[in-house]
Amino acid sequence: MNPLTLSGLFAVTAMLIFYAFEKRSSWFILAFAASCILAAVYGFLQGAWPFGLVESVWSIVALRKWWHAHRGEQVSSSH
Repeated sequence: MNPLTLSGLFAVTAMLIFYAFEKRSSWFILAFAASCILAAVYGFLQGAWPFGLVESVWSIVALRKWWHAHRGEQVSSSH
């Protein structure tokens, strides 16, 4: 297994773990977004640009979800 394949395995494993925990804290959503970015980089470097493109979109969706969840946590903790 080469370093590029290992990085892809790490990225998708991290995505799975952080997705499973995202209801516990908005920080897991942010970590999921970061792992999506890593998976997108892997996809582009591997030459699988459709995978890289889809993972890029997922990272944007996750960042937006984190932004809304994080703002909601801040509002809840101030009341």
